[in-house]
Amino acid sequence: MAGESEQKPKGEGRPVKLWTGGERPYDPEDLVMATGADPTPERVEKARKLIEKEGPTVIERYLP
Repeated sequence: MAGESEQKPKGEGRPVKLWTGGERPYDPEDLVMATGADPTPERVEKARKLIEKEGPTVIERYLP
């Protein structure tokens, strides 16, 4: 069939490396939103302290 030779290989267009979250920089607001909450000043401050205490991989608890 004519269309078969034009099909893209499976997976083409996907990123070469998948990111889970902790290896890329993010803001405390991002951590709050990853928990499903609205970023209020109190929550953002709590998230900032949590990132300082536990490190940047703390966001991986909330990401799928």
